[in-house]
Amino acid sequence: MPLRNQPSQRDQNSETKGYYRSLTRNMVLTIILVSFIPYFIVTAILLQQFHASHREKVIAHLESLVKKHKQNIDAFLKEKLGNLSLLAKTYSYEELASDEFLRDRLEMLQQTYGPFFVDLGVINARGIQMGYAGPFQLVKASYGDAEWFRNAMSREYYISDVFSGLRGLPHFIIAVRDNWEGDPWILRGTIDFVAFNRLVENIRIGQTGFAFILNRKGELQTKPSYPVHPDHEPYAAILKEENVPEGLIRDFEWTDESGVKQIYVTAFLKGGDWLLVFQQKVSDAFSDFERALRVTMGVLALGLLVILTTAFLLSRRMVGRIARADREKHMMNEQVVETGKLASVGELAAGIAHEINNPVAIMVEEAGWIGDLLEEEDFKDGENLKEFRRALAQISTQGKRCKEITHKLLSFARRTDERVQELDIEEIIQDIVALSAQRAKYSNVTVNLNLAEDLPRVRLSQAELQQVLLNLINNALDAMEKEGGTLEVNSREEEGNLVIEIADNGPGIPAANLGRIFDPFFTTKPVGKGTGLGLSICYGIVKKLGGEIEVASTIGVGTTFRIKMPLEKIKAQGSANGKGE
Repeated sequence: MPLRNQPSQRDQNSETKGYYRSLTRNMVLTIILVSFIPYFIVTAILLQQFHASHREKVIAHLESLVKKHKQNIDAFLKEKLGNLSLLAKTYSYEELASDEFLRDRLEMLQQTYGPFFVDLGVINARGIQMGYAGPFQLVKASYGDAEWFRNAMSREYYISDVFSGLRGLPHFIIAVRDNWEGDPWILRGTIDFVAFNRLVENIRIGQTGFAFILNRKGELQTKPSYPVHPDHEPYAAILKEENVPEGLIRDFEWTDESGVKQIYVTAFLKGGDWLLVFQQKVSDAFSDFERALRVTMGVLALGLLVILTTAFLLSRRMVGRIARADREKHMMNEQVVETGKLASVGELAAGIAHEINNPVAIMVEEAGWIGDLLEEEDFKDGENLKEFRRALAQISTQGKRCKEITHKLLSFARRTDERVQELDIEEIIQDIVALSAQRAKYSNVTVNLNLAEDLPRVRLSQAELQQVLLNLINNALDAMEKEGGTLEVNSREEEGNLVIEIADNGPGIPAANLGRIFDPFFTTKPVGKGTGLGLSICYGIVKKLGGEIEVASTIGVGTTFRIKMPLEKIKAQGSANGKGE
């Protein structure tokens, strides 16, 4: 009955399962942490480096793009200004004030440089257009109150902002001032807005990247591809800046009113009067990085899944092996304890057999002496003489039987006796079989002996050979004790070897156990039925004698143990090691 405070078997099993679950969990966490930390660090570093490199590349590309178009637009304006300056310097006011002459010059410019000039006009100091060539009816038009006219009259040349003017269409003019007979006059040309707008409109990158031009007042000078609010930040702040270097290209990111983060690249052109702005959504500008990031996240997730699966399976496998090793260790400890008990019992049995051997011999001798006494005259006429003789005969018979049993028990119990002596193999086998005959009878096992009669006498330790044969025969009887069977013991000389075979037709040994049956403490018998040492001891004894022990078994057919020992060696033993009789 278990003590009240002693944990029950169920509690112990629950505690053991909890321990292995905790061990599995800790191993999984350890593997995951050891794998994840460097995995995340390496991935984060690579992504950071890639992002920095990619951003630098994108920004450099956008700055190069803006710089290139700034130079193109400035070059375009300077070229058109140069065209008008050349006309003003080449021809006189009287010539240019002629509509027909001016029309010829306009056609020449359009044929040479394309239809960028819409019209040409010559305006006197009062702002009256004295000569005109173009599609509109602007002859004698008055520009005296126009802002662009005042600005043009105040400097040598002038490029206006985009405005509608008298024609009601967006355009801007390029004007060159000159003098005729002491009075200033102006040669102006109108630039085709559509052609000029196309120069900026074609600056497109990605799905959201576009460009446009603002003047210092925050007015659009081109038609943007998407809605723009020039009076909002960040445009207003940039346009307020003064003394910005002509060639400076700046980039920055800004989150607009709708919460969309935009990237801006700006450059002032036309002497700082206009601002070229390239604008693109950050998500679009860095879409390649976003795509690479998604692929990386996918690969990272897949890697994490593989690590998790591996960690779980590997931990379960390792913990399973640890559990199996713990069970084998526990069984080994139990078997060692059991072996110690059996050894003690064996020594006790040998001692008892030795102690009762002499009294039994004395009893037999005394029974014989009483029999001799009954032959005397005083007892011949006794009424129970016949009964006395029958009892004495029975005492003698049973006493001799006890003596034979104790003799065999003592013979086997001397298992540590390694003294070599000359043996008759056939006789040794018959003795062992005789010792097991009673058990074979109770197990309904038929024993067949096929022993070669011409085997040479060998020099071996009788105790060790007996132990080997008895272990193998007992194992065979154990295998057949439930259903009975046939045990065959064969001996013969084969190729210079002494071969002994012990075969049974029992249930056989599973293939998975064949490789382990010679391992110490390995047993398939129930607890208390076997120590698992028998076959390992047999293996050690046969190997020590220079022989081999093999086993062949088939489920449902039976098992055969085959011992093979070199005759030359076992015939010469004793003389070499000096342990002979």
